[in-house]
Amino acid sequence: MKSELGFSDSVYGFGASIFFLTYIIFEIPGAIVVERWSARKWIARIMVSWGLITIVTAFIRTAHQFYAMRLLLGAAEASFYPGVIVYLTHWFTAKDRGKAVAVFYAAVPAASLIGAALAGSLLGVHWMGISGWRWLFIVEGLPAVLIGIVTLFYLADQPSDVRWLDDAERDWLIRELGAEKEEKAKLHRLSFFQTCKDPWVLCLLGGYFSYQTATTSNTFWLPTFLQRLTNLPATSTAKLVMLPALAGLFGLLLNARHSDQTGERKWHTVVPIFCAACCYLLIAQTARSVVPIVALTVLYSAFSLAAVPSFWAMPTTLLSGTTAAATFGLIMSVAQTGGFFGPLMVGRINDHFRSVRPSIFFIACSMFCSATILAAAKIGVSASSPQLAGAAASAAGFQRDHVIPEIEIQAGWLSS
Repeated sequence: MKSELGFSDSVYGFGASIFFLTYIIFEIPGAIVVERWSARKWIARIMVSWGLITIVTAFIRTAHQFYAMRLLLGAAEASFYPGVIVYLTHWFTAKDRGKAVAVFYAAVPAASLIGAALAGSLLGVHWMGISGWRWLFIVEGLPAVLIGIVTLFYLADQPSDVRWLDDAERDWLIRELGAEKEEKAKLHRLSFFQTCKDPWVLCLLGGYFSYQTATTSNTFWLPTFLQRLTNLPATSTAKLVMLPALAGLFGLLLNARHSDQTGERKWHTVVPIFCAACCYLLIAQTARSVVPIVALTVLYSAFSLAAVPSFWAMPTTLLSGTTAAATFGLIMSVAQTGGFFGPLMVGRINDHFRSVRPSIFFIACSMFCSATILAAAKIGVSASSPQLAGAAASAAGFQRDHVIPEIEIQAGWLSS
């Protein structure tokens, strides 16, 4: 696309980034719609509009058309991720939520596997006089439209709406989720605006902002990094992207499973992010041949994706209802400003230094920053219940018997 349309790295980087302007604006309202209206209808609307705009992107001719499609795509996709996180809290109890998020997020590396294979096949075609990269947008957009329509008729908003659970299973799940929601309501009565000032939430915001700066930059620029570092052709590079995607799939599933088994969330998030940063630091400083570059890229993907389920299990442990939905949207909105900032910076750095290694170093620094902020977070509740206080302490890496639930603690802090 860059070659045919004459886009520089800066143009492409700005187009990749501008998506997040509209994405951020509609993130919180969309997440609240899922909680108060209907996840089924809202997710279906997102998928259909998302797919249609992707198809239209295949026909762009100028940089301004590229920017316009990216802005529309941001508005279409906004609130999909936090909306699904809210939706999962309607179906899974806290102890199973890490695995639930992991299985959902596994779609990202799984789609990368399929997308990389598809891109490798389509980039070289020229059917009906249309370039392969244009066919790629068309072929990628159609499934989103079709699955959006299926979602409208298949997805259920609540366990009470489905027939594939028997009465005993349905009653048990409704009872467990209801009890958990009531417990959180008693213990964490902060409003959304109070939550925004909570030091724990601010740490999550800062940590996920730095994380998203790095991972979004890597998502958009990984094929370019690999192609320029290895000097392989574009079709080979597109297929090579399958390896990091496969590693990411295994990384997030294994880490989420262990996090749910131990009940620990914080260090299951911090340690993988730190390890991912080390991988890219090695690429930027020392790696010079194909094998170590690819190996470190694969390890980076495994570690960086592994952190996602345990991160999102932390706020879902303590927040519920509209406050939770709005807070999830807030976290994603702030994080996606990093999604705007990161790809744009990578494009500018590439054009300035005529090398991708400084950009890879920038991504490594963002990951180190994320790990540092999240490591400093103290996660807890303003509560007097040993059950939820224990769960919060576990998420923060404390032992249950170290919690003093009788102490009244303000602003969501848990101290010893």
